[in-house]
Parts: sequence; structure tokens; C-alpha cells
Amino acid sequence: MNKPDTPRPTPQGFGPSTSERLPIPQRGAMSEAQRAAADAIINGPRKAIFGPFVPLLQTPALMERIGKTGEALRFDGTLPERVRELAICVVARETGNQFEWQTHAPLAVKAGVAAEAIDALAAGRRPPGLADDDAFVVDFVTELMRRHGVCDASYADATARFGEAGTVELTALVGYFVMICWIMNVARTPGPAGTTAAPLGAFPG
Repeated sequence: MNKPDTPRPTPQGFGPSTSERLPIPQRGAMSEAQRAAADAIINGPRKAIFGPFVPLLQTPALMERIGKTGEALRFDGTLPERVRELAICVVARETGNQFEWQTHAPLAVKAGVAAEAIDALAAGRRPPGLADDDAFVVDFVTELMRRHGVCDASYADATARFGEAGTVELTALVGYFVMICWIMNVARTPGPAGTTAAPLGAFPG
């Protein structure tokens, strides 16, 4: 009896090629602006140039501002870590982005999201049996990404749970990660080095 084929991971950027389009330039080949932007990232909380900051280094001023936005959302935000990491996972699954999925799926589990829920998301399914807040986050982020807005009931639910400021923060978090996932998909930025997290398969898996 033949064994079923093992699903192949989705190539970053949805093309047949896995060749990285915008790798990081050698430091000696960087412009003065690129070196300054790289040093700002290295000296900040991220400590290294990786993921979206590799292609963003092509536009140092944009990289700096996008980096500050990400810092505000990830390190200075008010949303619970579990909510934030689960939302990022939904974005990574919807955009088919390997880097953010392989980075944040383990962080979501560490923050308290059930591993079975992450497995369901990876397979393109709405996770069953989620805690109430977690189920809401999955539905809110999915609705926002697919409809480019949310209905009155979803908005009322969001503000009841997280307040108006938290609802804006959650929406901004989704928008930020959609943007950097798109940038990496276009650049074919590979997944994180040394990760043990399984890559995403075709959507739905």
C-alpha cells in the first residue's frame, strides 16, 4: 500500500521558486543610511536584523518607522500576550507567511494557546473548543482580513472585551503584521533559522 505524500510547505510568496529576492546586503555594501538603520534595530529590543527587516533594509527610513511601530505593538502594547500571539498566528496563516508563522506559533503555545488550536489553524480550520476570548480573537481577525472591516456586533464585542483603545490596538496589530507578511512574501524571505516549528502547508492544508 502506498503511503500518502507528505504535504509540501507553501513557498514564501506563492511561487515555485524559493530563491530569496532581497537578501541582506554585506555591511560593506550598505549605504550610510542602511548601516544606521541596521544599527538602530541591532541596538533595540530585537538585537539583530531578521525577518521583515531584511527586505526593509532596502528603504532605511521606512524600516526605521515600521520597526518603531512594531516595537510599540509588541513591546509596549496593552493586549494580553496570548491575544496578541494568537492574532499574529491568524494573520500568518491567512497570508501564508512562513517566517511569522514559525516564529509566533510556538510563542502562542507558550502564552497559553492550546497546541491543538494552533494545529487547527495550520490546517486552515477554525479551532474548536477555544476559550471565549481566544475564539473571539480568531473570529475578529478573520473577519477583518476577509471583509476589510468588522460588523457592529463584532465591534461591540471587541470594545466590551478590550475597550476602545484595545480594539484600535488589535486592529493596528493585524494591519502591521499583514504589511510585513506581504513584504516578506514579495521578497521571498525565508523562515527563521534554526526553527523547530513546522512550516505552513498549502491553504487550506
